[in-house]
Amino acid sequence: MKHLSKFIVITLGLSLGLLLQAHEMNPARLSLEEGDDGAYSGLWMFPVNAVGLPAEVSFTDCKEENRNLPEVQGKYLVSNIEIKCNESLKGKEIAFKGLTRLTDALVSVKFSDQTTFEGLATINSPKFDIPDEVSIYPTSYFWLGIEHLLSGIDHMLFVFGLLFLVSGALNLIKTITAFTLAHSITLALSVLDIVSVPQASTEAFIALTIIYLALEVGDEEQYESTPWLIAFGFGLLHGLGFAGALTEIGINNENLMLSLLFFNIGIEAGQLLVLPLFGIVIYLLKTEKIKIEVNAFASYFIGSLGTYWLIERVISI
Repeated sequence: MKHLSKFIVITLGLSLGLLLQAHEMNPARLSLEEGDDGAYSGLWMFPVNAVGLPAEVSFTDCKEENRNLPEVQGKYLVSNIEIKCNESLKGKEIAFKGLTRLTDALVSVKFSDQTTFEGLATINSPKFDIPDEVSIYPTSYFWLGIEHLLSGIDHMLFVFGLLFLVSGALNLIKTITAFTLAHSITLALSVLDIVSVPQASTEAFIALTIIYLALEVGDEEQYESTPWLIAFGFGLLHGLGFAGALTEIGINNENLMLSLLFFNIGIEAGQLLVLPLFGIVIYLLKTEKIKIEVNAFASYFIGSLGTYWLIERVISI
């Protein structure tokens, strides 16, 4: 019976890995730059793995003059787009049709006066007006940071497994602080082009960290008093993963540091949202009577997901 339970847990983990990989959340991206006489040109990027047909975008008092057939570039279908407007897009509406709960749309418009607008359209808010006075704060990256953390099941699974190694409030603070500090360092270094690591290799190594963590969850004595060590070491790799996602989405170079800051704050906000839930679940499970069995099953579940992702990502390199 015990072996059957382990088999069921491993099968569930592998099946969940397949399901979650198939429904990874990636935002679309519309990037425009104002030219002369109301002309705008740029890129419309829609994720290849999005469910359903590509979303459509429309503009008030503007006419689309040219859009080439989309080409696959990385994880996106990319089209060059040119529109002609009667006047500036400031104060005008941009609307999207066909967004899903897994696919939002990040909009970036650079105007001729060197100001830049950043906005985020979702399935619940598929249209918005560009304000006449554009804010210098790229708050859209804050929401993208939250979205990326909550949709990054591998990152959340790592944090979930990490909490199995934590005992006491002080260790919890040290562990979360170490993970946050580590991924913030490599996120900044990578986005600023100081450190460069192939994204496919990074994702494979992240899967490997999950497998290693699963082994520690099954035998937690080694890191029970110092879980922050493993959090900091592997947090450096996860920061490179965050950076790869941000690079693929696109970042406003005019507000590079602010965009990076808001994205990182969004990631931390996402962590704060899930930590109480994870903590409550683990606290309820880790009673003295079932502690060892729960750790064993958690180890198999986390390890099976990590193994699936490792194989899948190594094959894709």
